[in-house]
Amino acid sequence: MSSWMLLRGLTRESGHWGRFPDQLRMRLPGAQVIALDLPGNGALHRAHSPASVAAMVEAARRQLADQGVAPPYHLLALSLGAMVALDWAVRRPQELAGCVLLNTSLARLSPFYRRLRPANYAALAGLLAGRGGDAVRESTILRLTSARPEAHAAVAAEWAAIREARPVTPGNALRQLLAALRYRAPHQAPPVPTLVLAGAGDRLVDPRCSQALAGAWGWPIALHRWAGHDLALDDGPWVAEQVARWLAGPRAADCGNASPAPTGLSESAAG
Repeated sequence: MSSWMLLRGLTRESGHWGRFPDQLRMRLPGAQVIALDLPGNGALHRAHSPASVAAMVEAARRQLADQGVAPPYHLLALSLGAMVALDWAVRRPQELAGCVLLNTSLARLSPFYRRLRPANYAALAGLLAGRGGDAVRESTILRLTSARPEAHAAVAAEWAAIREARPVTPGNALRQLLAALRYRAPHQAPPVPTLVLAGAGDRLVDPRCSQALAGAWGWPIALHRWAGHDLALDDGPWVAEQVARWLAGPRAADCGNASPAPTGLSESAAG
């Protein structure tokens, strides 16, 4: 039985995966799928977030050891979570059977203005400062990370409930952001099979960051035609399908089966 560990991004928790764990289980029958929380988020929201990606790796490893889940693991990770997965693959490749990295970016391979689009700086500063109520803040996050505007109202309500139940402190959010900004790409590809997935409609991180990562190390990449930063939210079945195809080999994927673009999506985002 294969084991899949899911890692979310900045200030996000296991609850933000929504229906995706079940979508992955459906496409990978018999797989064990576990959504992990990094310290400072979710069930660990009262913990102190590490200010380094390396420390986040060790925290995730301890969680699995405490749960009695033995390696090797597959990691499927988004954004900051993908940096954790990559660092894990560098430090302890023997523990990993493979990685799937969604919409991530790395210093050294991509400039800062692509890693975090400047048009979003003001909105992100407001989020870090805690401006607005829970619903307003989650609506802002969805505007930045999702290309499915017709789903935002319902998802924002669900995410506001998560924020109320398990709030992330401003200090923890800042430490997570610093960890992401400080992380540097290794100079050599880790010896772990890896698939890169990206959304052409990502308004937060330029998809060229994912292309640069895949190109630097010859990893297969699939680019979704219209999805945003939160690929698993915008088109979870597509992500699960790419994973299944990659596992089946040859290790390549394509975006030919992406769902139709949502109504109202701009042509530029749809690609």
